[in-house]
Amino acid sequence: MKLSISALFCVATAVMPVLGETFTNPVLWEDLADLDIFRVDDTFYYSASNMHYSPAAPILSSKDLVNWEYIGHSVPSLDFGSKYDMANGETAYVKGIYASTMRYRASNKTWYWYGCIEYTGTYVYTAPSAAGPWTQAAKISQCYYDAGLLIDEDDDTMYVAYGNTELSVAKLSSDGLSQSQAQVVYNTPSSIGTLEGSRMYKKDGAYYIFVTRPANGQYVLKSTSGPFGPYEIKELLLNLGSPIPNGGVPHQGGLVDTPNGDWFYMAFIDSYPGGRVPTLAPITWGSDGFPALELVNNAWGVSYTAPLPLTPVSHTGTDNFSGTELGPQWEWNHNPDTTKFSVSDGLTLNTATVTDDLYHARNTLSHRILGPTSSGTFVLDISSMADGDRAGVAALRDSSAWIGVLKDGDTTTLSMYSGLTMTSSWATSSTGSEVASADFSGTKVWLRIYADINVGTGKQAEFYYSTDGEAFTKMGSLEMGNQWEFFIGYRYAVFNFATKALGGSVVVEEFTVDAPGKTTEG
Repeated sequence: MKLSISALFCVATAVMPVLGETFTNPVLWEDLADLDIFRVDDTFYYSASNMHYSPAAPILSSKDLVNWEYIGHSVPSLDFGSKYDMANGETAYVKGIYASTMRYRASNKTWYWYGCIEYTGTYVYTAPSAAGPWTQAAKISQCYYDAGLLIDEDDDTMYVAYGNTELSVAKLSSDGLSQSQAQVVYNTPSSIGTLEGSRMYKKDGAYYIFVTRPANGQYVLKSTSGPFGPYEIKELLLNLGSPIPNGGVPHQGGLVDTPNGDWFYMAFIDSYPGGRVPTLAPITWGSDGFPALELVNNAWGVSYTAPLPLTPVSHTGTDNFSGTELGPQWEWNHNPDTTKFSVSDGLTLNTATVTDDLYHARNTLSHRILGPTSSGTFVLDISSMADGDRAGVAALRDSSAWIGVLKDGDTTTLSMYSGLTMTSSWATSSTGSEVASADFSGTKVWLRIYADINVGTGKQAEFYYSTDGEAFTKMGSLEMGNQWEFFIGYRYAVFNFATKALGGSVVVEEFTVDAPGKTTEG
């Protein structure tokens, strides 16, 4: 057979992006923990946890495993009790969505999400499309802790692997909405320690349970005798070097194959103060049927050959809040009061809470911080603020600070508050105090946070304001905490709460992410 020169050129250009391109870890420096990853045809899907943020269980999609975009959430609202609405003075910090699982079932063209909520049972949500709409379909009384769903390619049976140290497999009913059988399949020996974070796979007739030793190891269980075992175990990695300077050991996450039959492992790395971020590496399969990780200098590689031709997706730019709905990159701190905000060529935030505590202010809207450094700039129209209102932007976590506008009678002041803190049980221990202020007389203000979320202690969030969008003035900074116990990393957050009475509002006209970030320049 002869190929023309033009045909050869077409073949070469089709192959060159794969052969010539590389990617750098982390693939996306954003807080997207407890990931589940899988492929449907030529599209990859990524499901993550987000605890007390709503909507919950964010979903991203990709064509190349490297560039990801937000497309929706599996849990539209945290309908798990009034504390998720901040009712009666209660909150649900560090509760809600933990490690969960998501898959597509081709036989009925349905998408499934399973997650155990506060150890009381497993909620099942389904949708006709990955982007939704998602609805609750069932609640299974058994808590599938750190669940991993497998839809058997041979007979369409649905299984869930789950548990902590004592690992189990449940066989689900034909519709996937109840349990028909469950069995303990592996008791972790003390020589290994804790195992959790299950993901379940089937390859070449063998069943696999992919589990993590938090937060420094990854193990693989394999059974050639069926989903209920017996299973043999093999270490995949332990105390492996990180591709992020000072970052944790890559662990948890899941395995996925490309349409070409290549396999990859997407893990996450503890990278505080920013959170837990995804990292990708190639996998090969040994003659023993176990996966092996491709290392670079005996560590997880900073860079590898791209799995597929790369299609860049930007996580910088400006959101003008056009249309009538928020984009899927936004999440509220707890469930919002939907009567107190609207989207229509801008985001209107009516005051929803009378409080002096940002941690108890409903309708605080958050956005993940892009690492390793970036800035988030909000433009606020404050002309409709009422007496006693507080509107601004925060670097939000269990130790926080904010810059904003104080409306007191006829006086409007720009202010920075710092020292907002929580106890170890996530109750407010301090609402903070004013550390800087400036007179202000306009109706529009630009508020900016520049954040350095490189891993380690002493990393700063810097707070700026502008009255014209051109020149910015620094008002102060926050040394961000890098402890892991809160799990969720720092976020940008915009808020408007009342200290006297409801009725005031602000309009968030736009939000811009710049990387590596802006400070005093427009």
